[in-house]
Amino acid sequence: MPDEKSAPDNRPSPIRDARVLEVLARMNASRRRPPRESFGNHSRHDPEFFADYGFSIHPDQGDLIYLLCRQMGAKRVVDFATSVGMSAIYFAAAIKDNGGGEVIGAELVPAKVEIAKDNLAAAGLASFADIRLGDARETLRDLGGPVDFALIDGWPMPEGPSLARQVIDVVAPQLRVGGYVLNDNAEPDFLDYIRDPANGFISISLPIKRGTELALKIR
Repeated sequence: MPDEKSAPDNRPSPIRDARVLEVLARMNASRRRPPRESFGNHSRHDPEFFADYGFSIHPDQGDLIYLLCRQMGAKRVVDFATSVGMSAIYFAAAIKDNGGGEVIGAELVPAKVEIAKDNLAAAGLASFADIRLGDARETLRDLGGPVDFALIDGWPMPEGPSLARQVIDVVAPQLRVGGYVLNDNAEPDFLDYIRDPANGFISISLPIKRGTELALKIR
């Protein structure tokens, strides 16, 4: 689950669409974090309990997503988890500027799916996104063809493999050689997977937020 303490600064974005920038600025200005005690009770593993909070990526991560997707001419990308749609907006802005394609999002909380769709519509990007409601381990099994880029975020699990680790198992076989994976939370078992040469990736850790891993599929 992302750390939202860092506020965006005033550096220029690579995105040039004023409508998109206006929506992103509004979303950043309205960031809220639950009280610290919320993470210590029995509901800390229940995403519905935090339905009123966005848990969105940091603008630096979003700008990186946009730049890499533009550089590679991305046409089909995965956004997990979509939450209120901030990461989907960065993806969709790049897809639009690349001439078209699709952002395939996955979100478990119905209220957040509706908010994400509203935010995408406000940014003029609704036609570039397919936000799928449900468990990403099921909704992302068929992505309709090779994927250029995937954001793998997630939610804390009470036990067993992290959600990021389980979702990369579903997405990795559908990611094309030369495609990227960006991980937001540096889950240890996800890092073990992505850094194991046997799985076909090379990766670096970036000093963004509390831990951002960028991986490239090489085979």
